[in-house]
Amino acid sequence: MTIQDRNPETDIPGKTTSASRTTLSHIMTGSDTNLLGTVHGGVIMKLVDDVAGAVAGRHSGGPAVTASMDEMAFLEPVRVGDLVHVKAQVNWTGRSSMEVGVRVLAERWNESTPAVQVGSAYLVFAAVDADGKPRHVPPVLPETERDRRRYQEAQIRRTHRLARRRAIMELREKRAADGIED
Repeated sequence: MTIQDRNPETDIPGKTTSASRTTLSHIMTGSDTNLLGTVHGGVIMKLVDDVAGAVAGRHSGGPAVTASMDEMAFLEPVRVGDLVHVKAQVNWTGRSSMEVGVRVLAERWNESTPAVQVGSAYLVFAAVDADGKPRHVPPVLPETERDRRRYQEAQIRRTHRLARRRAIMELREKRAADGIED
């Protein structure tokens, strides 16, 4: 694991994981539900994207756009009246991209029971300039052992994303060379 405190290409100083960590809380209402009476997965996904975008923008110091979402897991249903807390932080950075890890917790709005994890996701954001072109981001500086583990796991996910993309492109090229049309 190589973690640099400055971006060697731009000499941008790094930022700690806590510098951009954010929590978004929202109470679920009837308009958020599906036909089963639980909250739509899409409503949760929007909250996840919103908080991850805020974290990416804070870390990069400007606009950042969603490039991909990995491993959105729904662990428990969310119901009307649940107070949902969506917590996010930057786990890893590249030149212009950032992986943001998100945990979704829910608790009953009128009870003092502990919040339960109901979902999680990993999103990749790209920092962009005013013309929509990629721009450099500060390196992330993990502060705790948990942050260092998340950094290492993010590198594994990045390797898998790139390998999957490469394998798909190779398959498409082979099919085209073999005269197979889609």
